[in-house]
Amino acid sequence: MKKHTNSLIKASSPYLLQHAHNPVNWEEWSDEIIEKAKKENKLMLVSIGYAACHWCHVMEYECFEDDEVAELMNEHFICIKVDREERPDIDQIYMTAVLLMTQRGGWPLNCFTLPNGNPIYGGTYFPKAQWMHILKSLVHTFKNNNKETIEYSEKLLEGIQQSELISIKEPGKILNNEFVHELALRWSRNFDSLEGGDNRAPKFPMPSNYNFLLHYSWAFEQDKIAKHIELTLDKMAMGGIYDQIGGGFSRYAVDLLWKVPHFEKMLYDNAQLLSLYSQAYKVYQKPLYKRTAYGIFEWLEREMMSESGAFYSAIDADSEGEEGKFYCWNKDTVLKLFPEKESLISELYSLNQNGYWEEGKYILLRRHSDQYFIEQLHSNEEEFEKQLQTINSILLAERTNRIRPSTDDKCLTSWNALTISGLCEAYVAFNDETFLFYALKCARWMVENQIDSNGFILRNSKNGKSSINGFLDDYAHTIQAFIKLHQVTQDAIWMERSQCILDYVFENFYDAKSNMFFYTSNSSNLIARKMELTDNVIPSSNSIMAHNLFNMGRLSEKSEWIEISRQMLYNVLDGMEYYGASYSNWAQLYLYFSTDNYTVKIYGSYSEENLMEFKREYLPNCLFQSIDVKAPKKEIQLCNMESCLPSLKNMKEANMYVKRNKSKVGNNN
Repeated sequence: MKKHTNSLIKASSPYLLQHAHNPVNWEEWSDEIIEKAKKENKLMLVSIGYAACHWCHVMEYECFEDDEVAELMNEHFICIKVDREERPDIDQIYMTAVLLMTQRGGWPLNCFTLPNGNPIYGGTYFPKAQWMHILKSLVHTFKNNNKETIEYSEKLLEGIQQSELISIKEPGKILNNEFVHELALRWSRNFDSLEGGDNRAPKFPMPSNYNFLLHYSWAFEQDKIAKHIELTLDKMAMGGIYDQIGGGFSRYAVDLLWKVPHFEKMLYDNAQLLSLYSQAYKVYQKPLYKRTAYGIFEWLEREMMSESGAFYSAIDADSEGEEGKFYCWNKDTVLKLFPEKESLISELYSLNQNGYWEEGKYILLRRHSDQYFIEQLHSNEEEFEKQLQTINSILLAERTNRIRPSTDDKCLTSWNALTISGLCEAYVAFNDETFLFYALKCARWMVENQIDSNGFILRNSKNGKSSINGFLDDYAHTIQAFIKLHQVTQDAIWMERSQCILDYVFENFYDAKSNMFFYTSNSSNLIARKMELTDNVIPSSNSIMAHNLFNMGRLSEKSEWIEISRQMLYNVLDGMEYYGASYSNWAQLYLYFSTDNYTVKIYGSYSEENLMEFKREYLPNCLFQSIDVKAPKKEIQLCNMESCLPSLKNMKEANMYVKRNKSKVGNNN
């Protein structure tokens, strides 16, 4: 029997349920709770985190499980717990408030507000003594300086409401190659030439950044950029940030070497990294990239997939109260498993100074390439691959005996849509039907459970129950995923569903004054309605929508959608060249407008095998469209956005044409 139980016991969120037995009288966010705060004239604490967050656990242990702290919080505050993954709209507002107040953000996010929800103070992690001092100070200020507190909150609210809103910009700059060259040049000055990524720590895998750089290096044959991408992908895949035996990436590395991860594993970045490594394999043809993509997929299938085909959100960083305990190894434990291969295993997975972390623990990582071991073992690529699989299966079997970190088993529509897109890219790159099977299974789950016939989307699903009205990212990523499914299956139903969802987005999220989209629908009653503009680990929902409009405009031949996409790009263009890493998905859209793009129109019946051969080339400027005609012509046409090119009779000819013309500036500016 638990000593304490609060109202979070009824929550769907695993993060909220983690706090259900705190002595703090936590509540979920609701209109009723806001009204309660107003009625009782109490300050509110909006405390935001997520289930896999290490420092959220630390603050819970130090503060929210403490009876003394809880007594003070319960007496003077209405205390609200929010899962940032379920309610990113709330997180977005109060993160902006804390950033404006302190210039620092992160989770746990703790923001204090007036009874009406207007913020007055905030920060991230606080130890007990500091937290107690803050609580007492705020109570005193609210009682004795009420007028000044209200005035401050109103100014802060104005700043929140104005941030990340945008007005329409007149088309000024011609969308030419010089701009994107300048952006790439400025960005490249921050590259880490030894370890890949940017030259700072912590290091995050940023899929959107490398998707753009891959496209840019391909379009303009930029060898230095291409080598930096290869270096980065190599170092990430061989580093401690990648689970060498179980697959999947941790959220970030705390150092410059991709060595020590923050051990939580999230669906959203792994979904995008599956896509990135699949596309990179098309360019570099490296077995490491194929192995990494398959490793991500095997982790998804083994640990993250529900029976319905939907994917869970995250795996915790901690187990048994210790960060990384599940993933780290004692050297003797590893070597005992391979009595005849001690030297090989030590060198393969850096059971030396390179892999040593702390307190006798090693992080498995690689410092040598496949080719190095192939030469050392006098082997070949196929034999080395088999040996590596055997070693990993033994280590993985041993690891299953440990106490696992907890799984955040809610299923989010937007993150599942990202996973569908990643599975589609892997299907094309490796011509493996397994990827398509799971992409379609997940898509069917979304259609049957998360999306209604009018295009309305629910964000969350837990234990078979769907809830929470979707936000712009749910709609944007779903449209993107369905376009991907259309591209790999040529089934018109996915374009029809994309059209239905797009119509709903225009009706409920569109701002006609700016041609941009609000993050929340027009039914939102929060203190601010914001737009999401800058690209992060997940690209911004507006940049995804701009891509969707561009691609659907091309496939549906609706120039008005392409023009809205162009205007959205113009709206964020000023100064974008100085912050390429924060606008990488927008920058890739810029490439589409500044270079030629082609629609491969397939008339009549054509060999699917030949078509897949064409798709396995890295051709980011191509979309595919089957044209149903009564008299099969068995030919392909390549069309740019203005006029059709001569028909091409075979895949080889089509492929060579696109390669020759990949960087030509077209008439689509």
